[in-house]
Amino acid sequence: MSQLANEHYVCDDPYDPLSIEQAQAEQQTFYLASQWQLMWWKFKKHKLALYSGVFVILLYLSILVCEILAPYDLHTRHVDSIYSPPQPVHLFDEGEWVGPFVYGWNQTLDMSRLLRVYSEDTSVKYDVSFFCSGKTYSFWGMFDADLHLMCVEEGGTLFLLGTDRLGRDMLSRIIYGTRISVTIGLIGICLSMIMGIVIGSLAGYYGGWIDNIVQRIIEVIRSFPELPLWMALSAVIPVTWSPLWVFFGITLILALMDWTGLARAVRSKLLALREEDYASAAQLMGASPPRVIRKHLLPGFFSHLIASATLSIPAMILGETALSFLGLGLRPPITSWGVLLAEAQNVNVVAVYPWLMLPVVPVICVILAFNFLGDGLRDAADPYKH
Repeated sequence: MSQLANEHYVCDDPYDPLSIEQAQAEQQTFYLASQWQLMWWKFKKHKLALYSGVFVILLYLSILVCEILAPYDLHTRHVDSIYSPPQPVHLFDEGEWVGPFVYGWNQTLDMSRLLRVYSEDTSVKYDVSFFCSGKTYSFWGMFDADLHLMCVEEGGTLFLLGTDRLGRDMLSRIIYGTRISVTIGLIGICLSMIMGIVIGSLAGYYGGWIDNIVQRIIEVIRSFPELPLWMALSAVIPVTWSPLWVFFGITLILALMDWTGLARAVRSKLLALREEDYASAAQLMGASPPRVIRKHLLPGFFSHLIASATLSIPAMILGETALSFLGLGLRPPITSWGVLLAEAQNVNVVAVYPWLMLPVVPVICVILAFNFLGDGLRDAADPYKH
């Protein structure tokens, strides 16, 4: 029996005071860390959420330089390349490395099928360069510039994702559409968070008849089917409004429909936290209700609010895409992913020109990235849970 005890509890390794001091220092660092540091350490362990966060950050940074990233301007038409399929980029010519280039792009008309047929002219080559001067554009409407991430030599074309029915480059339109689609989600969730926090805080802190009124309003709003209500509200927007006002109108509609869930989450948290000792102490010291809510109650679960907001942004992006796809959301000349997908409503068109469905790819990628990021933030919001 004593032999078993020695095997399990006696260590023959030499005493190392440095390792013990290092372990104590690590424990002290952990115990003295702030809530945000603990959240960051736990979030870094969720690799999929970390990579998704990097992707989302790069996506939002890209909307600042859409004009540089896009090969062509948003409304540039190539009348000789209507419904052009994606054009391949080559790196080797006759077995030798020559760098990125494209061949000449010829168009013929197939009268038997009434289709435009495109083929490569291998006798003509056009070099593709990076960070070069191309077509002039107005950068954010402030000044003219001609810097592009990718350009093709004069006389050539570069349609990496094909063109639409007016000969406009699909890749450029998807890049420009990113600015509208992801901005709607960001602005909408900001408005939704403000409404949800304010209304939920009032209901949770005061309770009584205020809570009853708020809960009845939330129940009425949530009783309506979401998509038909979106469609009804979108149809109210006058067709004479400018594209900018339509943009803000759709954003406001999405925010008005999304605040209810956040308000209920805030209300339930405040109902529990308002009875805590620190909240009662703040009230006895003369703190006003807005100060108690802002300084003492909301910070206790603000990390959960961030995780909830991250999971709500995809719903807003999908809402805008669905409304625009149905023709009740944003309309040309505004370009968003939903507006681009509206051109692919006809099954016959999609069967002949399948590249018109490519705007659905960034929608799927963004929705997945936000969901993975939200899952990681939700786990990191409770750093003491293993």
